[in-house]
Amino acid sequence: MSGTETLIPYVKSQDKQARPTVIIDTREASTATKIVKGLKEHGAEIRTQMLEKGDYVLSDRCAVERKTVHDFVYTLTRRYLFEQLFGLKETYSQPFILIEGYFPIIYKYSRIQPAAIWGAMFALAKQGILLMQTTSYKESIDFLYTAARQEQIVEKRTPMVHPFKKHESLADAQIFFIASLPKIGREKTIALLSSYQTPMNVLLNVDQWAKDVHGLGPKITEKVKRVLHARYNE
Repeated sequence: MSGTETLIPYVKSQDKQARPTVIIDTREASTATKIVKGLKEHGAEIRTQMLEKGDYVLSDRCAVERKTVHDFVYTLTRRYLFEQLFGLKETYSQPFILIEGYFPIIYKYSRIQPAAIWGAMFALAKQGILLMQTTSYKESIDFLYTAARQEQIVEKRTPMVHPFKKHESLADAQIFFIASLPKIGREKTIALLSSYQTPMNVLLNVDQWAKDVHGLGPKITEKVKRVLHARYNE
């Protein structure tokens, strides 16, 4: 949505005959039967299949990981939550985490300090993982259905499952390593590796990037150098 657009296409009545499709992970479908039933009652077409990442796929770019408040807080103590969500981000350009339940309960029953929970949510948001909070499964149904309609009916996008690309080859690992640097990405990484042959040479020659590789100016190299040379401070 650009700065010149309005919200009118997203809130006005759409073609009631058009039915969005929601792709649901088979494991999620077996445990969230009320949500599956509610989506069907709203008029959504349901497809279930084993998803490598995410619980719900709403379009070619949008996928949702759903967790109850209890599950979200519980998994904060385990590394795989962030690995799971960052994997979702690698697979879909607009990943969501849907947190379902009465959130203020964290102040009464959680053994984790609320500040740690808010900090984790802020960290996820900074990484581009969008957060949506609902108070009940009924609100989750409304959100998923509405989001699917906006993606498919308004935006004319098709629900599409993307495979999660694991870094199985040495070349994949090298590209992933360099591409994680600020403002680099895959295309510039390939140009750097083509020029310097190895990731180590890429890092050692950071001062030469602007001269040797097109599109890598001093602003980008300065950001990379700050990451490489700054002392680690948790």
